[in-house]
Amino acid sequence: MLNDKLIKIFKNFTFIRHLWLIILLLTTAIILISYNQVNLKIKATPVSQIVVTFGTEPTTFNPALIVESVDILNFTYEGLVKENARGEIEPNLAESWQISQDNKQVIYTLRKGLKWSDGKPLTASDVVFTYNEIYRNPAIPTYAKDFFLIGKNRTFPTVRKLDDLRVEFTLPEPFAPFIRATKLEILPEHAFREAVKTKDQEGKPKFLSTWGTDTPPENIIVNGPYTIESYIPSQRVTFRKNPYYWRKDAQGNSQPYIQRVIGQIIASLDTSLMQFRSGGLDYINVNTDYFSLLKHEEKKGKFTIYNGGLFVGSTAITFNLNKGSRNSQPLVDPIKSRWFNTVEFRQAVAYGINRQQILNNIYKGLGELQNSPIAVQSKYYLPVQAGLKVYEYNQKKAKELLLKAGFKYNNKGQLLDDRGNMVRFTLMTNTDNKILLAMGVNIKQDLSNLGIAVDFNPVATSVFIDKLTRTFDWECKLLEVAVSEEPNDWANVWLPEAGWHFFNQESQAGQTPITGRQVADWEQKIGDLYIQVASELNEAKRKDIYAETQRITQEYLPFIYLVNPLSMVAVRNRIQGIQHSALLGTFWNSYDLKLTDE
Repeated sequence: MLNDKLIKIFKNFTFIRHLWLIILLLTTAIILISYNQVNLKIKATPVSQIVVTFGTEPTTFNPALIVESVDILNFTYEGLVKENARGEIEPNLAESWQISQDNKQVIYTLRKGLKWSDGKPLTASDVVFTYNEIYRNPAIPTYAKDFFLIGKNRTFPTVRKLDDLRVEFTLPEPFAPFIRATKLEILPEHAFREAVKTKDQEGKPKFLSTWGTDTPPENIIVNGPYTIESYIPSQRVTFRKNPYYWRKDAQGNSQPYIQRVIGQIIASLDTSLMQFRSGGLDYINVNTDYFSLLKHEEKKGKFTIYNGGLFVGSTAITFNLNKGSRNSQPLVDPIKSRWFNTVEFRQAVAYGINRQQILNNIYKGLGELQNSPIAVQSKYYLPVQAGLKVYEYNQKKAKELLLKAGFKYNNKGQLLDDRGNMVRFTLMTNTDNKILLAMGVNIKQDLSNLGIAVDFNPVATSVFIDKLTRTFDWECKLLEVAVSEEPNDWANVWLPEAGWHFFNQESQAGQTPITGRQVADWEQKIGDLYIQVASELNEAKRKDIYAETQRITQEYLPFIYLVNPLSMVAVRNRIQGIQHSALLGTFWNSYDLKLTDE
């Protein structure tokens, strides 16, 4: 019995001793692992990065098809030339170009040693492929083609390769904005060649579904300063330094200097503000509501507010003037379409909106009233004193115009058309834009004073863009629109068949056709003038033609321009090299930016 007890005690002791030995070994291993991890962290070189914000979710990473998240292109793709902060054209992928005496031939010479992000050479073949097989391709609905359809016959330039470094563009006639237009992105032939040639089951090029947001980032090939490292839907797009990017500084150091850029997808401006103030973002657009608060915190928060002057863009409302149908259904209720297509109705609405009150109350006076599709900074801008029509707030004049057009009022002060229909329409805007939401409330109230009932309908950004560019299922929109320093940059808004002719949109490649669409005489006249001015090389004559386009747009009001705010951003002081531009934004020179220890 005693021996049995001793044996049991001995076994227990042996077990305990083994247990302690195991614990000791595990503890030692944990200490060693922890030490090595700490040691590795100490020895590892930290990755320099900045965190910015994107207001919209990408729907594609195909650079020829991107509409929503164009900020992505600032980091990933480049063209033959580029604009600087002053709007001047500089060499980019092309180191030089030569223009023939008759201005109908341009030869670009590429830089030597250009590479794609996968290490393969970028040559003249890529340039020819981009222009001939993608931008010129009628089956691919890219916005780019509108910039290269030249003259009344809308002829695309002939593009051919001279050798690996030289590309020749032959134009059907002189085209003044041609060099500037070639800032558009060059795409990789070896990545897209088969997708352009191959058709899907519907007979469309597979290119249209190539490089969607589900494409592995390593398969997306770029030529810009950053590659796409990762994408988490509704959260972020992360960019990583492109090891094959061509730029080097004067000392021979490769650019960009910052290794990683994280683009947080934040639709709400309020959420962006909260994250910026808490240190989660390095950059934010300064909404006028936030200016005073951020200015007060500027020193303590270690950031700087940059003012780029008046934004090259405006807020505006536009009516859907399309009289066409899809699948035998009118895009716009025919009763409402009659109102919208009555010029006196649009003019009355313009007179009925108190724009100065919007500027004072919503924008805190940080901007100016906008009266033209051309930016006030542009040499082509037509001043008011030179004949530009302006719609100052005047309800009496608005009502006179409505009565002249056959509208009338009932005993309740409600506006009726000549057939007794109550005038009521839906005003749609982007629910994620706080400024537009506030403006919508003001416009609804202002127009109610004219007897017009407005149903204000804010919708998600994706829905807003889809209705504007694909379904065309809308009546009136309150939106942000581009007003350009170089008018031809937005010629695709004014040419009746172009892809961004939003107020009377034609169906694009791959979309269900529209039947019965009509183009008004004034609308066609604007388009014709944009074609004419592009071929005019005399600057004085160009100014006269653009002046005429502005007189027509302000008379017929396809867009009712409202307020042009100041272009302001807040950026952490640790980011050096910021040259914020109202024309190009904040990160147009991302390759030059550096980080300090501050």
